[in-house]
Amino acid sequence: MDRNIYIGVIGGGYNLSQEVEELAVRTGQMIAKEGWVIICGGKGGIMEAVSKGASQENGIVIGILPGTSRSEGNPYLTYSLPTALGHFRNFLIAQASDILVAFEGEYGTLSEIAIGLRLGKPVISLAGWELGRRGFKAEGIYEASSPEDAISLIKKILKL
Repeated sequence: MDRNIYIGVIGGGYNLSQEVEELAVRTGQMIAKEGWVIICGGKGGIMEAVSKGASQENGIVIGILPGTSRSEGNPYLTYSLPTALGHFRNFLIAQASDILVAFEGEYGTLSEIAIGLRLGKPVISLAGWELGRRGFKAEGIYEASSPEDAISLIKKILKL
């Protein structure tokens, strides 16, 4: 039975370095080329870069927004879902995803990682979250060295 694969892409909503932005755009492109759906927080930074990459490949991106207006989402979202939940939307992102790809971020991203792990969702760390090296050990965290490596890990972990 075919079903859509939902990839949660999480990371900071701030200004990115050119290098990290290019990684996020490339990751979005590669996820879209696989035909998978991206779920993200829908705002700027990593979320906008991955959405931009996916839109360049006609991919689907669902933005789970913290406020009450669709207009707060980035311009590359396919679907904007305002929740009026603020940071509590992080649970929805993790719950709706089959697997999470974590870029650099702050406490919001860390909470999504923790929620995802608690829900039994694998987390792939890419460009910033080297959790194993920081003394944080948890089953279900994988480190990717590139977007290509992240895609390979997703296929291996989800047995695709």
